[in-house]
Amino acid sequence: MAMPPALRRAMLAAHIICSVGWLGAAAAYLALGVAAQVSTQPQFIRAAWIAMELSGWFVIIPLACLAYLTRLVLSLGTPWGLFKHYWVVIALVLTTLSLASLRLHMPSVSALAALARTADDAVVSRLSGDVPIRHLGS
Repeated sequence: MAMPPALRRAMLAAHIICSVGWLGAAAAYLALGVAAQVSTQPQFIRAAWIAMELSGWFVIIPLACLAYLTRLVLSLGTPWGLFKHYWVVIALVLTTLSLASLRLHMPSVSALAALARTADDAVVSRLSGDVPIRHLGS
């Protein structure tokens, strides 16, 4: 089924906006995770975990879902098709795996953010970030 050109351009723009937004939000999440990992200040670690939870549930997951849906609409409504070309299938599989792993990971982020909200500074100081990195002196 072919889409009218105006609708196809609108869907393509929406897909690009959602995909680039998803990448940007993931980069911000990564920066927060690294900051929580290397920081020694409990308030900073607490704020990073709370921000990671909020950005995950309210920015990253919605943008990922929209990128996925717009990818499906574009593949079904354009000549590229869903299974006609290997790069469409690869992109769909990668997006599906990314979205699934993100959805499975976010409950643990919420649990650690809840701990960071309620725990005292000594416990929060022992929370590491979401990104496994080695300290320079290790």
